[in-house]
Amino acid sequence: MAFMEKPPAGKVLLDDTVPLTAAIEASQSLQSHTIAGLSLPLPPKKLIGNMDREFIAERQKGLQNYLNVITTNHILSNCELVKKFLDPNNYSANYTEIALQQVSMFFRSEPKWEVVEPLKDIGWRIRKKYFLMKIKNQPKERLVLSWADLGPDKFLSDKDFQCLIKLLPSCSHPYIYRVTFATANESSALLIRMFNEKGTLKDLIYKAKPKDPFLKKYCNPKKIQGLELQQIKTYGRQILEVLKFLHDKGFPYGHLHASNVMLDGDTCRLLDLENSLLGLPSFYRSYFSQFRKINTLESMDVHCFGHLLYEMTYGRPPDSVPVDSFPPAPSMAVVAVLESTLSCEACKNGMPAVSRLLQMPLFSDVLLTTSEKPQFKIPTKLKEALRIAKECIEKRLIEEQKQIHQHRRLTRAQSHHGSEEERKKRKILARKKSKRSAIENSEEHSAKYSNSNNSAGSGASSPLTSPSSPTPPSTAVEHAPF
Repeated sequence: MAFMEKPPAGKVLLDDTVPLTAAIEASQSLQSHTIAGLSLPLPPKKLIGNMDREFIAERQKGLQNYLNVITTNHILSNCELVKKFLDPNNYSANYTEIALQQVSMFFRSEPKWEVVEPLKDIGWRIRKKYFLMKIKNQPKERLVLSWADLGPDKFLSDKDFQCLIKLLPSCSHPYIYRVTFATANESSALLIRMFNEKGTLKDLIYKAKPKDPFLKKYCNPKKIQGLELQQIKTYGRQILEVLKFLHDKGFPYGHLHASNVMLDGDTCRLLDLENSLLGLPSFYRSYFSQFRKINTLESMDVHCFGHLLYEMTYGRPPDSVPVDSFPPAPSMAVVAVLESTLSCEACKNGMPAVSRLLQMPLFSDVLLTTSEKPQFKIPTKLKEALRIAKECIEKRLIEEQKQIHQHRRLTRAQSHHGSEEERKKRKILARKKSKRSAIENSEEHSAKYSNSNNSAGSGASSPLTSPSSPTPPSTAVEHAPF
């Protein structure tokens, strides 16, 4: 069966960028060992007193802290091993094996290509795999094949999706890395590009080898150093130019980060235009999904550009977003752009347009020298399909942001309700209420006692009569007291 004949399998509804969390709720003693359902390195042990309740509680606390560090680290939390450990039901498949099957079927219909070696874990995506390739009659040339299945944001029809994927090799732009070959079926896409020995912009920043695994390259760099100011200005301007080009074309991107920018000499070229067509979630989705004003693909690109600029400037990603204050930078013009994309005010009020960033002092004086004329012809029918798909992607983001906002409000309310200060307030109010109730009961009792004494002194009280009824003539006989 040829690659294109594979039956439809549908898109993957699971969003792999959604952060997972884990809480150790209890421990259990089993054959003299403490078990908390964790297959990670344990905190320090001790030989004597290792079954003491206090030691077990302290050990459990250490494990929880260790888990928290993993799940809040942006790179580690997206790692396949972590996902499989925390959510084995959804991440039990062998994705490399699935990719190999798909690629093998492709080679049956395209025999001129040959696999040199798999490039294991060079990317961060769990469901995207890479292979080093060669053409049989050009054995010295090296290419990279990437395979990925459909993601939760795939809203194009199968026909439009396949047409757009096959259109990508025709895209020509000085700041887009050229696609050599592209094809797709109802459940995945396969693209081939030239292999670049220099690697990506992220490889330059982290001084990494392109073929090394993603975690090894970027998770714990030996030396942290940003780029020179002129590099920041030039690369930033080139990236903004290509973003503007895509926005003007109505082509959704939403996948800007340093690993998706190939370095070709002194020129930056954008990678992975296919990601939005496949419906794959963005690398920075867990960041911008927190901010309801970042709700379009254009604003997503601008926010992601802020992350990229920060990494180029300081040699590392920001510790958290929004950023309250920025470390010293090579120029205040850099800080001005960072503030417009990553600050509390920017995240709260919304992102500037790409055209606005191009006018800022950091980029406005950069001279670009290129003779290549941009060309990317998209038929009118496919443009309309892209517009509708873009709206659907944005709608899913807005719904997710709404849910996060509601959850955050609920969590704040519960946290406030359970705070020590709030508990003290409730205790004081309860005591006041109890006191007031006691006083009211005492007064009521006194009033009843007083009425009882009055009744006893004046004889039996007269029966109640309706005010609207005439009072009957009195027939009562007064009895002398016994």
